[in-house]
Amino acid sequence: MPDDESPVLRAVRRLERATVLDAVVDRAQPVVLSALRARPGVARLLHGRPLGHAAHPLLTDAPIGLWASATVLDLAGGDGARRAADRLLGLGVLAALPASVTGAADWAVSDRRTQRVGSVHALLNYAALGLYGTSWLLRRAGRRGPGVAVSLAAGGVLGVSGYLGGHMVSRLGAPPRSASGPAEPAPRGALAEEAPEVL
Repeated sequence: MPDDESPVLRAVRRLERATVLDAVVDRAQPVVLSALRARPGVARLLHGRPLGHAAHPLLTDAPIGLWASATVLDLAGGDGARRAADRLLGLGVLAALPASVTGAADWAVSDRRTQRVGSVHALLNYAALGLYGTSWLLRRAGRRGPGVAVSLAAGGVLGVSGYLGGHMVSRLGAPPRSASGPAEPAPRGALAEEAPEVL
C-alpha cells in the first residue's frame, strides 16, 4: 500500500480485505446469480450488453440528479418551489429502483474485493433510499421541516456511497468488462479473488 494514499482511501482498502463482509456476500450472491441465470435475456439487459458497457452508472445519474435538484429547491427555491421539490424527491425514489437492480447484477459477477466494498455501497444506498422515502412521507404528512432535514441526511449517506462506487470503478475495475461486452480480463490487484462466470 503506497504511503501517500489518503486516510479515506486507506479505510476503503481495509473494506476490500474485510472478510467479515463475506457472510453478506455468501448469502446474497447465490440469490442474485440464480435470478440472473434463470433469465439470461434480462441479465444481458441489466449488465448493459445492448449499450456496450455497464448500465448501472448511467442509471444512477437519474436518482442522484433528481435528489440533488430537490435539495437545491428545498434550500433556495422558496415556498413556491415546495411542490416541485417534493415531486423531484419522489421521482428519485422511483428512479433508484432500476439503478439498484443493475447494481446488484454487476455486483454478483464481480471479484471478492469488489463485492466486499459493493456490499457496503449497497447498504448505504438502501439506507439513503429509505431516508428519502421517509422524507417524502413526512412532507406528505405536512411535516416539511423534518422531511427536509431527513433528505439532507440522506444526501450525506449517498455521498459516502458514491465515493465507494467511484472506488470500485476507478480502483477495482468494476464491473467486469465481460459483463457488458466481449469477454476481457477485468483488472485485478494482488488481493483480487476469482469472480464467477459472467453470463
